[in-house]
Amino acid sequence: MAVHEKITIAKAINASLRASMEADPKVLVMGEDVGKLGGVFRVTDGLQKDFGEDRVIDTPLAESGIIGTAIGLALRGYRPVAEIQFDGFVFPAYDQIVTQLAKMHARALGKVKVPVVIRIPYGGGIGAVEHHSESPESLFAHVAGLKIVSPSNSSDAYWMLQQAIAGDDPVIYFEPKRRYHDKSRLDTESIPDPLHKARITRPGSDLTLVGYGPMVKVCEDVAKVAAEEGKSVEVVDLRSISPIDFDTVQSSVEKTGRLVVVHEAPVFFGSGAEIAARITERCFYHLEAPVLRVGGFHAPYPPSRLEDEYLPGLDRVLDAVDRALAY
Repeated sequence: MAVHEKITIAKAINASLRASMEADPKVLVMGEDVGKLGGVFRVTDGLQKDFGEDRVIDTPLAESGIIGTAIGLALRGYRPVAEIQFDGFVFPAYDQIVTQLAKMHARALGKVKVPVVIRIPYGGGIGAVEHHSESPESLFAHVAGLKIVSPSNSSDAYWMLQQAIAGDDPVIYFEPKRRYHDKSRLDTESIPDPLHKARITRPGSDLTLVGYGPMVKVCEDVAKVAAEEGKSVEVVDLRSISPIDFDTVQSSVEKTGRLVVVHEAPVFFGSGAEIAARITERCFYHLEAPVLRVGGFHAPYPPSRLEDEYLPGLDRVLDAVDRALAY
């Protein structure tokens, strides 16, 4: 791979898994159809051929079993990377993740480490059927003992996954599936940002726009349109949902005085609520307007022909930006 090659997010994840497996023989990849098929999105394509069936394992269709087995492997010194094929399939494994994986380190008073990474393609925008377009990140961010991250570009997809695998804590790595084929530059020799550090992707002075995963592109498109209207919008890619880098967001809001948070998940009890509350506490005397949130509706994810109405898009985010700037 060229140092500055422009590749898709899907290929960057594949390259990241390959690099981690080459660096550490204890790294395993496991999940439904990850081996011979290479995953339903072909993200793990070629890994079983190169590393063998003992390290790239096609599992039964049993999410609870996948995570339970990954926990056992981690306790035996391995670093399993378990794939949940689609976001809506994770719930049979919720008990294993929340009552076992997240608690094991504390239960053992720090004597046990459980370095499990769970890859979950998430979000909508692919015209899928029920249970294939969910955004469950807040359900896991509420649980102490789990780290939650989501890349928005190829470089982060490559580096953040390797950082997650190399760490000793359980990490849920949410992959923005509708961005799998988006291309961006990957520098394989750069020094990556810390895993849980937010990044300003576009500087601005009038308003801070925060997003993560699939919504970062929407936020950047909004900032471009706003610039044509004479409004300067700063875009912050959160990158990590638990823990959240509140310091970077705070620094931006202290400069701009306004904040809009965007995510695909429902607004009700979503991650934007925590960000809004924390920034209101931290930046009360800097805010020129209430913190606004844009996200999915408090309703089941709709049939694919209606998903464009459900998902936050350019117009809905621009409307929030205009409302914040009107104060």
